[in-house]
Amino acid sequence: TEITFVNYVRDRKEAQVQVLVTTQNTGSGGTEYTVTLLGLENFAGLDDTLKYVSTPSETQDEIRKGLVKVLKLGFIRYVARTPIAKEVSIGFTQSKTQAGVKDRWDYWVFSISGNSFLSGEKSVSSSYLNGSASAHRVTKDLKVSLSGYVNYSESDFTITDQTIKSVSRGKGLDELVAFGLGEHWSVGEIASAYSSTYRNTRLGISLGPAVEYDIFPYSESTRRQLRILYSPSFVHSTYYDETMFGKYADNLFKNDLTVTVDIKQPWGTISTSIEGSHYFNDFKKNRLQVFGQLSLSLFEGMSVNLFGSVSMIHDQLSLPMGGATPDEILLRQKELATQYSYFASIGLSYTFGSIYNNIVNPRFGDQSGGGFTIIY
Repeated sequence: TEITFVNYVRDRKEAQVQVLVTTQNTGSGGTEYTVTLLGLENFAGLDDTLKYVSTPSETQDEIRKGLVKVLKLGFIRYVARTPIAKEVSIGFTQSKTQAGVKDRWDYWVFSISGNSFLSGEKSVSSSYLNGSASAHRVTKDLKVSLSGYVNYSESDFTITDQTIKSVSRGKGLDELVAFGLGEHWSVGEIASAYSSTYRNTRLGISLGPAVEYDIFPYSESTRRQLRILYSPSFVHSTYYDETMFGKYADNLFKNDLTVTVDIKQPWGTISTSIEGSHYFNDFKKNRLQVFGQLSLSLFEGMSVNLFGSVSMIHDQLSLPMGGATPDEILLRQKELATQYSYFASIGLSYTFGSIYNNIVNPRFGDQSGGGFTIIY
């Protein structure tokens, strides 16, 4: 509806120009949109990359207008090579050169938020409260991130004449400092502190250095990343109840290694991470987590979306000696002993018919497209 001088097709394989839009968060809390235009057929080899940066205060309508402007500019070089070029006019509004400004906040951005909800019926009532605060400072070669949260949830279940109450509390602080060392290396430190009734932890503290290597340059992060992050740490924990290992406190050293792959291409996206960790005092106390998300356009009209995660868990040091009661198990009040966890979903969709019918008709709302989804 906004850019009417080009034709839109239903499937990317029918296009003469493909538009790939990727996003990254900016230090101020806004979003950087990288718009990559890829020429095909008679425009093969004619590619371009433009950017639009939104601020945190911009509305969705303002962002839409900004993206429309960037897309129009990107399409001009292709339109100039078609017969409709003679129908296009270009205007220019001159403005005064903006003087250099001094940031009185020195790139620091602060955020405070809180939310709550209540729900209920005759036999069930629930309430939830959450508050959080953060401070971030992001420059080209330095990232500093501080955040904290506190939450409380309560649920009451009435069964005949008995009322079962479920209460969960948690709070935590996270801190990250990362220094850039060129296009591939970063060093820094990571720290956290938390308390959780669910995890039987009165106080958990983790602190350690970190080093990261990205096989691809950081400047290409909007399209592809392959990052390897290593972080040894000291971990201190005190527990509400005696653990199954007969402990009320632990002081341990831990190793973490994470490999992350993130690729965005016209044919789809791949996002995968593998994280392994273990404690130095006992290598049998370890954990391996694999996360993956894959979105592919297989052929014209057919696309598949896969999402899954698997964890092999052998480091539940905070499990209480007495285990959990039936009520705590059913209400998920306490962490339960396990050696693994997993989640998976599969989605398939196939569209066929006219590739040019892109008419917008908002009457009676939107109609959803077809698809087939399997969720385990």
